Amino acid sequence: MQSKPRREMNPDYMWDLTPIFKDIEAWKAAYELAEREVQALDTLPGTLAYSEQHLKEGLDKIFSAQEKVERVYAYAFLAKSSDNGDHASQDMEARAIRLLVALETATAFVNPEILSIPAEMLEQWLKWDGLKTYRHLISDIMRSGSHTLDARGERLLAMLGDVAQTPGATFDMFESVDMRFPDVHDESGKAVPLTHGGFTVFRESRSQAVRREAFEVYFAGYGNYIHTLASIYGGSVKLNCFNARAREFSGACEAALFGNNVPVSLYDGLIESVHAALPTMRRYLNLRRHALGLDELHLYDLYAPMVEDVDYPMPYENARALVLEALKPLGEEYQALLNRAFEEKWIDVYENQGKSTGAFSMGVYGVHPYVMLNFAGKLDDAFTLAHELGHSMHSYFSDRDQDYANHDYRIFVAEVASTVNEVLLTKYLLKREKDEKRRAYILNHFLEGFRTTVFRQTLFAEFERKAHELYQSGTPLTAQNLNALYHELNALYYDGATIDTFADVEWARIPHFYRAFYVYQYATGFSSAVAIASRILETGRADHYLSFLSTGGSDYPIEELKLAGVDLTRPETVMQAMKVFKDTLDELEEILMKS
Repeated sequence: MQSKPRREMNPDYMWDLTPIFKDIEAWKAAYELAEREVQALDTLPGTLAYSEQHLKEGLDKIFSAQEKVERVYAYAFLAKSSDNGDHASQDMEARAIRLLVALETATAFVNPEILSIPAEMLEQWLKWDGLKTYRHLISDIMRSGSHTLDARGERLLAMLGDVAQTPGATFDMFESVDMRFPDVHDESGKAVPLTHGGFTVFRESRSQAVRREAFEVYFAGYGNYIHTLASIYGGSVKLNCFNARAREFSGACEAALFGNNVPVSLYDGLIESVHAALPTMRRYLNLRRHALGLDELHLYDLYAPMVEDVDYPMPYENARALVLEALKPLGEEYQALLNRAFEEKWIDVYENQGKSTGAFSMGVYGVHPYVMLNFAGKLDDAFTLAHELGHSMHSYFSDRDQDYANHDYRIFVAEVASTVNEVLLTKYLLKREKDEKRRAYILNHFLEGFRTTVFRQTLFAEFERKAHELYQSGTPLTAQNLNALYHELNALYYDGATIDTFADVEWARIPHFYRAFYVYQYATGFSSAVAIASRILETGRADHYLSFLSTGGSDYPIEELKLAGVDLTRPETVMQAMKVFKDTLDELEEILMKS
């Protein structure tokens, strides 16, 4: 069905952006003020090291300008997301992006200048209450001192920054623009075009022949250019290793994890803990084979629905009520904020012409968060609503309890709050659902979260670790070597399935590999969320969790999670999540093995 133009949508289900700016004229005035503050930052270079008072005043001016610029950008981004075809919104966003770039350029001097201050003097300055707001920020900059080069070296690395984008940019252009695939056949035997988006649909087909052809044709597309793709990815690995050596890290993994103050032992410990759970994954794969009625399970069977379609209609009002009920364990204050989100129009609910696809949450400091949905009336949409509200509540609590300089939480913990809500919704549905078919549907949804977010992302993390180690040990990153490594990991993680060699090239389609050592955070975030949700339901208390939500970026992510009872430096967190995976599998196995 054709979606409506934005102007014809019911405003009751559209977000209200007036708390950010009353109208476009107010936005323009705010833009001009923000632009003047950014331009005024040109007077700061060379002044921060004069005294603790100068340092405070300089940082105050920088963060004042940043807060104004980000609010200007948020309004433009949200307006354009709700209708990407609106020319006024397009213009606002383009201007806001230029202002963000100007801000980044104007503040590039800050870290080197702070590091130029003698450490002993800076430590004395930090005892002054006037710098209390910036203690974590400055301490973090000081922590990087041993990996920071002199001014000339930093300038050279900065100059390399644009060039370093080449592998990722080349991959994006090749995959998104230049790649083409032959047609494949749908369930009726009709020839249809194969695209990246279509592949994700075909792999869920109930016809194994359709799934197999889609996989073979799709991966053959990458296989045709696998030597070129290996060269592109190899270039990315080489750049990562170069930067690590230049900054005197032991390796690219340590360099990538340093920003979040995460030890390499945590990364390796995640891989070890997931390896220990692989026998349970083998059981899950065997259950999938049985449920699909197959003699052999192939990699192209991993996304096919295990459970027959279940009629689970979910109008928006029902989803709203369901989410409120499911999240009651988080307490009255959390409930009150959820009601505010619904009543005060923080949420843009339905699809309209020109609206961005998918869903997201965006915090706006000093206002409140916003949520974009494209609600279609399915159970998955209720999970999406819970997920995005988790992000929003994380933003709300952090914005409320932290000053602007410390409000923004890091990517490492970004998916924790959203996944906690999904787990609580899953547990609530299972507690009240008696129909075995529906229970199986919910259980399978939960298990697929584990498979795709913990096991699959850890496989990716291990591939990245080993690919960089291969290069550092002097082994060429040829297509043959990378294919062999990926085949070996597929055989390990999907033991019990048939590992078709045409899937050996799958590594070549993963865009996250061009942001090295990033994907492991999906697995740690999911595991942390499972542990937190379990603790809340067992103890009936959510106060420790709400304390975590309030920390923003005021500490390192590992320390923040400890407030919620999660210590990722110990294996128990991931092991506990793996136990939940096993217990969930036990119940689904009991239901499906009857058939």
